[in-house]
Formats: sequence, structure tokens, C-alpha cells
Amino acid sequence: MADFDFDVVVVGAGAVGLASGYALAKRGLSVAVLEREAAIGQGVSSRNSEVIHGGLYYATGSLKAKLCVQGRRALYAFLDAHHVDYDRCGKLVVATTPEEVGRLDAILEQARINDVEGMAQLSKAQALAMEPELKTEGALLSPNSGVFDSHGYMLALQGEIEAAGGAVVLSTPFEGAAPLPGGGFEVRAGGAEATTLTARYLVTAPGLSAQAVAVQIEGFPAQVIPEAHYGKGMYFRLSGKAPFAHLIYPPPIHGALGTHYRRDLGGQGVFGPDLTFVDELDYSVDPAAADGFYRYIRKFWPGLPEGSLSPDYAGIRPKLHGPDEPQPDFRIDGRDVHGMDGLVTLFGIESPGLTSSLAIGEEVAARLDLPAISVASAASG
Repeated sequence: MADFDFDVVVVGAGAVGLASGYALAKRGLSVAVLEREAAIGQGVSSRNSEVIHGGLYYATGSLKAKLCVQGRRALYAFLDAHHVDYDRCGKLVVATTPEEVGRLDAILEQARINDVEGMAQLSKAQALAMEPELKTEGALLSPNSGVFDSHGYMLALQGEIEAAGGAVVLSTPFEGAAPLPGGGFEVRAGGAEATTLTARYLVTAPGLSAQAVAVQIEGFPAQVIPEAHYGKGMYFRLSGKAPFAHLIYPPPIHGALGTHYRRDLGGQGVFGPDLTFVDELDYSVDPAAADGFYRYIRKFWPGLPEGSLSPDYAGIRPKLHGPDEPQPDFRIDGRDVHGMDGLVTLFGIESPGLTSSLAIGEEVAARLDLPAISVASAASG
């Protein structure tokens, strides 16, 4: 085998890129993770709900269903092993009208099919006993959902990669790659100290720029690059005491899980995200959007005080569907899709990508035909 600067180059140091680098480093490979920003996790990974999802909703047999459940189980073990803060607070999916109660049955059945453990159906009285301020006609309890310190998690992943002799290289944008005649890739990286390096394997996990990165790989077939869509979600923060201990979710809306409530690790209530399709990466939060938040939240919390919401932050999700289109699965593409040896490209890794990230890393390794390691073993560090 030819000599390479690294066994693997991973593009993107968000949660999924770092988890992919970690999975590969666990197998004894030398890994370089390239990140164009000056710090890890500055894109999708730092602008989300930090929710650990149970895996209730996703289509039977989908990557989202499989990797969310596997990833969630591995994630708690990883957080414990690396002393990263989390709150396994559980989630209530609430029906706010009698008409919505029937939708809970379908969600519960899908959760059963997806092997989500511990689910319980709650009557109105049982739900109100748990969360007296709710407006609900019944609910589902997902006890293994939670919230966590996503940045602490990414720092732990970075530490594992570096402890294995790898590198997370910041302020170093990917500028292109070309297959080498004997196998592997020549990778061009920019920044203040632009360089060229070689690697046996290449993994692209750059979130919102996944399509732009794929275009920069010589020989990559344009017809397999999916169209990119940006789904913007805004969040509002609650002043005063947090009303609920559990995550509170309405039944899902078309293309998203709906505006939900969480109590963050600092004890404050946060609501969001909503969903608007946008053409640009605009992270501003429109204060006027609060009106819609008040109306929506009062469906499940009528006691929301007027004037208690303030604009917090916004995130943008890399969606593979537009408005009113079906929500597709994750794309984790290997040679069978694009025809190029030693390359895995990831597209549309939105929710539940953060929860799924450790399992996504294992899936990346599998699609590179690397030896399997159990997800539980991969989580232990």
C-alpha cells in the first residue's frame, strides 16, 4: 500500500464529523479532521436543541430509525464515560385536543417497531399528575429522551481523536480532492497555511456545505448530489421559572417535529424551533415571530405569561426536501452510490443527527469496509 500522510481525512468538525473521526481512530487509523471555522461545532451542531431523541417517529427500516436508537444508547454511555453533563429528563408527546389522541397510537406503534424501550401511554390524568400546567388530553412518555452538553460532547470526541494520534485542524477549509492513481486521495486544504495532503480514505461530513464539498471532488458524479434546502428554526427563551421538568412535544408537523419545550441544563425554559425554508444562511431571530410562538405554545401551556419570551438564537438544518415534500432519510453514500473507492459522503444529516452521531460514525466505517466494532464498545472510549 502506498504511503499516505493520513489514513483518513474527514471534512467537517461538527458532531458527525468528529464522531466519524472517532470511529475511525478507534480502529487504529490515523485521522485528520479539517474544519474551516476557528473552533469545532460552529455550524448545525451548535445551533440546535441539544436534545437526545428517543427514536419514536422515524420510518420503519430507515437509517434515522436505526441510527437514532443505536446512537442514543451509545451516547449516554459515552457521556458517562467522559463526564459530560446531561439530564435524562424524559419527553412527553402531548395531544392537546381529542382529535390528536389518535395520532399518539400511531407514534407509539412506530416507536415499538423502532425498538424504542420504555415507552408508556398516559391518560390525561396521568399526564397532568406529572406536569400539572399542561393542557393535554393524553400523552406518550419517552423516558430515555433528554438534553445534554453538546459542546462538551464534541470536545470529548476531539480529545479521543487527538489521544489516538489524530489531528483536528481548525481554520483549514477543504478546497478540493482528487483520486490518486494507485488509490486514495490528494486533498487540498486552504487557510493561512494552505497545504496538500494524501489519505487512503476521505469522509465528507460538512453539514450545510455537503453539496458544495461534493462538487469539489474530482470525478464525483454530479447526478447523485441531492438538491440542498435550508430549514431555518428560531428559538425563544422564557424568563422566570421553567414550567415543566420533561421535554414537551406536540405531535410532529409536516417535515419537522414541531415547536417544542425544553428545560436546558441551566434550568431555563426554551421553546423552538419553528421551521421556515430560506435561501441564505441568516441566523437572525425576528422578534415579531414571538406572536406565533405565543399562539403555538399556549396550545399546550395556556399559562404562558405575556411578555415572557425573548429572542434567543436560530439554527439552519441541511434538508433534502423543500416545503410540502416528503422528508427523506439520511444519505450516507459509499461506493455503491457514487462509484468511488475509499469515499463516504454524508448529505442531509439533520435531526436526529446529533443523537445518532456515534452510530453514524460506525455506519461510515462500515461503508468504508472497515472492521466492525460494537457501538457500545465505540462509546466507551
